[in-house]
Amino acid sequence: MARPVTLYTLQWGDLSLETVCQKAKAFGYDGVELGLPNHVDVRRTDEAYYKGIKDLLAKYELKLYAISTHLIGQAVCDTIDFRHQAILPDYIWGDGDPAGINRRAAEHVIQAAHAAKALGIDTVVGFTGSPIWQYLYSFPPTSDAFIEAGYQKFAECFTPILDEYQKLGVRYALEVHPTEIAFDTVTAARALEAVGQHPAFGFNYDPSHFGYQGVDYVDFIYRFPERIFHVHMKDVYWSDTPKPAGVFGGYVTFGRPERFWNFRSMGHGKINFEEIIRALNFIGYQGPLSVEWEDSAMDREHGARESCEFVKKVDFRPSEHAFDAVFEKK
Repeated sequence: MARPVTLYTLQWGDLSLETVCQKAKAFGYDGVELGLPNHVDVRRTDEAYYKGIKDLLAKYELKLYAISTHLIGQAVCDTIDFRHQAILPDYIWGDGDPAGINRRAAEHVIQAAHAAKALGIDTVVGFTGSPIWQYLYSFPPTSDAFIEAGYQKFAECFTPILDEYQKLGVRYALEVHPTEIAFDTVTAARALEAVGQHPAFGFNYDPSHFGYQGVDYVDFIYRFPERIFHVHMKDVYWSDTPKPAGVFGGYVTFGRPERFWNFRSMGHGKINFEEIIRALNFIGYQGPLSVEWEDSAMDREHGARESCEFVKKVDFRPSEHAFDAVFEKK
């Protein structure tokens, strides 16, 4: 059986969960990845609430494999400023005091693990934020010790969270992504090292964030075979020729033709998904392939339906034996 194909609901947060389920079923998806805070309120502790979510998914014959807390997870390790108010719910933003926001975000990420347990799943996908992202381009120069201190601060923030996850039998899958403590292969390894190879810490693999950076997105799978906890299927296009706005984006909004790169609907970018499937087969990944649909130039319903069809077409089961095994004499 091919891997289940799910729809990440964060980009559909303007719709009710039932409406999203109706659409996901109609588009052909096998399940959903529920985005926080719009489609799951992890502050709830009553069993009836989570039973209601499970009953709703069952009504539309949809499976659940993960919930995701990208927006709030971002505030755990970030240096908080005015930008965060736009993505955080009021109960996390509070009075805007940065230390309070960091603390409440960390508590919320732990609540997400309890919610996952109540929903019968073992994976929470999200961001971590980073205390050192703003120092990425080292001018004025930063020292190695300064960067190391940033990783240690991340470890101090996230290790207590991961300890709670481990107690619950839940895993945290960081989406390796610009603005996070891990944004490429080298920094992913460094983040793992910072938390002492914590068994509850791994990655949500999303190739779209690697391709335009020039990172080998297939090699990443082979380097972290035991740490690929979840997979996002998202495509990206980057230009073969120079553009007015380069890799850093030039403060130009997504979708503009001046940009060197833009996210695109599945099959319309440059990611080689066949090689990704082959790598996932090699490491034995049998979890969901979750479509995180983003394309500024395409209607989202058209894109979501087309993306589901694309993923189901590109996915294939690994061989159960070597192709030349049949040549051998018995």
